[in-house]
Amino acid sequence: MNPPAETAKLPPIEPMTFSTKLAYGAGDIGGAIVGILLLSYLSPFLTNVAHLRPGLAGATQLIVRVWDAFLDPVIGIMSDRGDVFGAKIKAQWGRRYPWMLFSAIPFGILFICQWLIPFPATNQWGLFGFYTLVSMLLGTFFTMYSLPYTALTAELTEDYNERTSLSSFRFTFSIGGSIFALLIAIGVFQLVKDPAQQYLTIGIICAIISVVPIFYCVWGTQARAKLVNLHQAVRIETPDSQPLLAQIRSVFTNRPFLFVVGIYLCSWFSLQLTAAIIPYFAENYMGLAKADAPKIMLAVQGTALAMLSVWNKISQKVGKKAVYFMGTGFWIIAQAGLFLLQPGQDILLYILAMMAGLGVSTAYLIPWSMLPDVIELDELETGQRREGLFYSFMVFLQKICLGVALAAILQSLEWTGYNSNTQAQLPAVLMAIRLAIGPIPTISLIGGLILAYFYPITRERHQQILLQLAERRKSDIS
Repeated sequence: MNPPAETAKLPPIEPMTFSTKLAYGAGDIGGAIVGILLLSYLSPFLTNVAHLRPGLAGATQLIVRVWDAFLDPVIGIMSDRGDVFGAKIKAQWGRRYPWMLFSAIPFGILFICQWLIPFPATNQWGLFGFYTLVSMLLGTFFTMYSLPYTALTAELTEDYNERTSLSSFRFTFSIGGSIFALLIAIGVFQLVKDPAQQYLTIGIICAIISVVPIFYCVWGTQARAKLVNLHQAVRIETPDSQPLLAQIRSVFTNRPFLFVVGIYLCSWFSLQLTAAIIPYFAENYMGLAKADAPKIMLAVQGTALAMLSVWNKISQKVGKKAVYFMGTGFWIIAQAGLFLLQPGQDILLYILAMMAGLGVSTAYLIPWSMLPDVIELDELETGQRREGLFYSFMVFLQKICLGVALAAILQSLEWTGYNSNTQAQLPAVLMAIRLAIGPIPTISLIGGLILAYFYPITRERHQQILLQLAERRKSDIS
């Protein structure tokens, strides 16, 4: 398909302005706030406040993540095609923005519902059904917002270094949102005494804060995305007509994509597993108060936030792979150290948390800045532009992996005799907690380093891909 005649007369794509990067970055605040709270507090809320058995709490999270995971490719492909909301809306708002606008309000309402306790603890299956249903609906609207938002990275710029810069803006807001949510949690835990009201209060406050930036992101980036899309019209307007299974096969024959997926899974599995187990580790193993768990996460996220701009600058000089190696090296030492930590070593705990933050920062920055490069290689090889499909499969595999891990950890707590009514736990429970925070994440991070070593797209290779795409675009226009 040839681009419209006016495409050749469009103004050139200038470097992104600060305001555009700011608006794009702000779009991840909601996802970060909701993500950190669900990851860090949903399991303790379900087991210690709603008094759902750990095994059922783990089953709920496994079901929800499997549901989310299989939903992701569907929404990814639908947002790639951009025709779900009709041609008129697509022409005005593009492929991604209608999804973000439609899902924002339900996303906030369902997050509040996540912290309700509709049945007494004696009705275990009623609680299980309620939290499973609410979590599935929340996950659906979260995906409808987050996947199209994430896919915008490849539509706002094609520049190798500018993508790393854009990712740094995104994750500055992401980590900042996480920190803000943790500060809210600390304040509420100290001011509100009733445990059920603590979590509901946090949910209401954070739901409101999460929804508003979505609209700001749409408003602040739409003009830039529309211009870039017009320049890419020959590609954007030719969606992949292959059957879903054929598209999936082509995605998983993209060798660099498999490396990026592996790096991402190893990093985020370690991060999310640690975040999920920290409340149990802090309270049950270290003997700390409930408000101390978010303080530990603050040490991790605060260090990660401070390092984003540093890693971004280093990456421009030495490349993405080298930065990932540097940060993950510190992170491995920290995770291994947490397993060896003893109760009473509180200062060392915070030192290890800050060391982990050095690596967590690269986990935010590097895999997501690699993925647009992979998408362009796929475009060069197939002639199709499929951001949504690639991003959805990144998240698909991550959710499956995390769901299985969380279910296994919570089930291990039940098997070893976890008691939600007391801080003191049996030695077998404490060992299960320590394994989940130490050796398991450490092994995963080592796997990520091995995959990063063999990742094939360098800065020079990416420049070749862009030149070849530019030549193809000229031939299509002519």
